[in-house]
Amino acid sequence: MRRLVFVAVGLFFALTISAAGNRPAPVARNVLVVTLDGVRWQELFGGAQRDLIDEKVGGVADPSGLRARFLRANSDEARRTLMPFFWTTIATKGQVFGDATRESAARVTNGLWFSYPGYNEMLAGRADPRIDSNDRVANPNVTVLEWLNARPSFTGRVAAFGSWELLPYILNGKRSHLPANGEGAPIADPRSETDRALNEFAADIPPYWGATRFDAPTMAGAIECLKRDRPRVLYVMLGETDEWGHERRYDLYLDAMWRSDRFVRRLWDLAQSMPDYAGQTALVVATDHGRGATEKDWTDHGRKVPAAERVWLAVMGPGTDPLGVRTEAPATLSQLAATLAALVGEDFTTFSADVAPPLPGVIMKK
Repeated sequence: MRRLVFVAVGLFFALTISAAGNRPAPVARNVLVVTLDGVRWQELFGGAQRDLIDEKVGGVADPSGLRARFLRANSDEARRTLMPFFWTTIATKGQVFGDATRESAARVTNGLWFSYPGYNEMLAGRADPRIDSNDRVANPNVTVLEWLNARPSFTGRVAAFGSWELLPYILNGKRSHLPANGEGAPIADPRSETDRALNEFAADIPPYWGATRFDAPTMAGAIECLKRDRPRVLYVMLGETDEWGHERRYDLYLDAMWRSDRFVRRLWDLAQSMPDYAGQTALVVATDHGRGATEKDWTDHGRKVPAAERVWLAVMGPGTDPLGVRTEAPATLSQLAATLAALVGEDFTTFSADVAPPLPGVIMKK
């Protein structure tokens, strides 16, 4: 009997060591994830597009003013003007996927090319034909956020804020018990005068789209959560870019991209000022789908708009080599989930054989 006990104990430790050996080494203690809904790769990599700065084509109220604000002599200058933090910090210190001109196109795999299927794909690590609408249906899939929240070192340390009311459904809040703020007050449990003032301010902003609120209160809520609750994983879903695209307001679409870049910088700068996060935090920025590539369909996406399958993803943080815009590195949106987990030393691909692997070259080999 004693020998059997020793054998069992030895087998347990052998399996434990083996499992630990298969687990990716953590390159960051925390990870911040921000998505910009429906942002085209054309603007991200090339800056404002001259042919869309037009009253009829782009619904632009002041074309000359918009050209002066965003158009530049070349695409490199134009994209830095549109998203300065992204191109001066993320792209220089991290990696960017999705530049089709460098044989590094990133694609959606769900075949539908609109929001709920896209968010499910990026967070669950695979497409699911059951997710075929933007209806308020609880996601049957376990997302990487829910999976991480069940891991011992992450329990109660995962939070999500979104500008779209479907976020709690995408994360299946009833099952996952994740705090997913997607509608209503940006601070669900106000504990200070600052929290209450933020909620009052958000309530005073007109509900322009109904299902989507403006991004400023969403990011403000996420920032207060970071300050107060110290989550190890924080997801922020921004949505104005998609809404202004649908409205055929290219001027406001560009402005929303510019402000989203400011929001990401603000979140990152805050993290770097906090001892628990400085030098220990990774940043992931991505979109859920693309848009049309022509003057007629740039406002739209979905299965009838083939260009909408093109997306982009970016990663920055400790342990990620500063390779900049990747060349000959095709990617899929489904790879975001495993990448997010791998950054903090967890292997989401063990959850299901269908989960896509992490983005290539993002995790530095020890």
